[in-house]
Amino acid sequence: MRLRLPRTLTGKLGAIGGALLLLALTSIGLTLWVSWQLEGGAAAVNEAGRLRMQTWRMAHALVEGDREGVLRLAGRFDGSVDLLRNGDPSRPLFAPRDTGSQAAFDDVQRGWDEIRAAWTAPQPPVPALVRAQAERFVARVDTFVDAIEARLAHWSSVLNLFQMAMFGIVVASAVTLLYAATLFVFNPLARLQAALARVRAGDLGARVDAVSDDEFGALSDGFNRMAETLQGLYGSLEAKVRSKTLHLEAERARLAALYEAAAFVARAGTLDELAQGFARQVRIVARADAAAIRWSDEGNQRYVMLASDCLPQQLAADEHCIATGDCLCGQPRGDAATRVIAIRAEGTGGAGGGLLGHCERAGYETVVGVPVRLHERLVGELNLFYRSAAVLSDDDRSLLETLASHLAGAIEGLRAGALQREAAVAEERGLLARELHDSIAQGLSFLKIQTALLRGALDRGDQAQAARALAELDAGVRESLSDVRELLMHFRTRTNHEDIEPALRTTLRKFEHQTGLATHLALHGQGLPLPPDVQVQVLHVVQEALSNVRKHAGASGVWIDVQRSPRWRVRVRDDGRGFAAPPAGPDETHVGLRIMRERAARIGAEVGVAPAPGGGTEVVLTLPSLHDAGAADGRIAA
Repeated sequence: MRLRLPRTLTGKLGAIGGALLLLALTSIGLTLWVSWQLEGGAAAVNEAGRLRMQTWRMAHALVEGDREGVLRLAGRFDGSVDLLRNGDPSRPLFAPRDTGSQAAFDDVQRGWDEIRAAWTAPQPPVPALVRAQAERFVARVDTFVDAIEARLAHWSSVLNLFQMAMFGIVVASAVTLLYAATLFVFNPLARLQAALARVRAGDLGARVDAVSDDEFGALSDGFNRMAETLQGLYGSLEAKVRSKTLHLEAERARLAALYEAAAFVARAGTLDELAQGFARQVRIVARADAAAIRWSDEGNQRYVMLASDCLPQQLAADEHCIATGDCLCGQPRGDAATRVIAIRAEGTGGAGGGLLGHCERAGYETVVGVPVRLHERLVGELNLFYRSAAVLSDDDRSLLETLASHLAGAIEGLRAGALQREAAVAEERGLLARELHDSIAQGLSFLKIQTALLRGALDRGDQAQAARALAELDAGVRESLSDVRELLMHFRTRTNHEDIEPALRTTLRKFEHQTGLATHLALHGQGLPLPPDVQVQVLHVVQEALSNVRKHAGASGVWIDVQRSPRWRVRVRDDGRGFAAPPAGPDETHVGLRIMRERAARIGAEVGVAPAPGGGTEVVLTLPSLHDAGAADGRIAA
């Protein structure tokens, strides 16, 4: 029957250690047993030596006639014989159990029985016989002692043999343990360390041969599974990194496309430039063979092609304007969504049918339609043409819809900008018309009246009336000419400096040149400069106030005081005739007041007119604080 070792390392080492321990215990037990035999034999030799001494003592007592002493010594002798026969349980003292020793002891026992009977008899032997008997018995005892010593010599040899065996066992145990440790521990550990070194060096294909079923075998199997898992993870990690890199690159490309599109729509000046450039950009981004941008009216009745890129001219001409629903490229507002349309010939049951005949004849296989939507309004549609089958991922679909949203915002921005410019032109024209009506038109009406009076005076031959009318006509022409020059100065007013002071001084110099009146400018405090658009309106209000001084005040000088903090306040004061109370509204004398108030309202300011202390009139323009103005209309001071 084949001996099977335990499967676990603990069992193997335990079996080896147990075997060695059993062998050592056996050797120790045998050694102790032999030592016990030697000690018992040595004690038996001593006790046998006492038999010789007791024999001679009894012989002496017998010769001396000491019967009681002989009986006492005979009793002791019996005890010694019994001790040699049965041994002493309290200490190692017994006669060897081998044949020679037992035969010698039996001979001693028989000899003692013989002499005991003779020596304890009422009539003891003669001394010579006693001496002879004693010598013969002592010889038997010596034979017994020699047998014991021979047996002890044998046990000594056995003990030496056992000691040599124990030494051999110790050496063998050390060698066995070292071999077992090498076989079951050191070699598997060395293989694991070598495999770990290979893994640490980057070799994830390193494996350990599991040559046993013990703990190191389980550890080797676990190491192999770990290395296999790491190898799989590393391989999948590389694939994941490549996938993530590709995804990040695609995201970067999409962000770059969005950035370029946003930058382009921000700098596009016209709708044609916007549509043409956007069509080219989106075709490159979507890797399409052609692209087209269509505009839809507010009623979503038709789609007009704004621009195309790489689209055949014939196809662009055929689809320059299509009615909604006549082609799959022009989606109705309610169903508008990003679609991938496979082009099929009519009659094949494809998605397009006869609606995409132009695209099929041009060699395209797929059309992608993306609605250009701004909030709830459908502005148009973006079409991409492919000469092969095309599939849109969720990211591509999101990118195209975002680009279409940018396009819609840009189109609406251009439209809003055009409307804003139109509104600004209309507003400026209205202001110009009001100024012409309130100044030059009234002057021309006055000249017309004076011309009629002059004609009547000439018809009547009234020279005095004619001279007066002619003088009025001359004054009216001069007044109208001054109004025209003043209007021209208003229209040419610009602010080229951060501070308004240079522009105010230029305006006053022109006023002095036109009227000959002395002007004075004083600025107080320090504050943030006014934005350029606010400076223009302030200058216009000041010019209107100076115009009123020129026309109606009859003053000899004008003073302008500018307070820059805590808020801007501009006061235009003259030393003219003044008035009793501020006018309730514009009239023929104060036609510029309404214009000043309108200009002030455009920048959130207020205009007040009141009699100046000491005579004359003052016009006060009070501006809101720059913080309030910025919160109201979003302007930020430069």
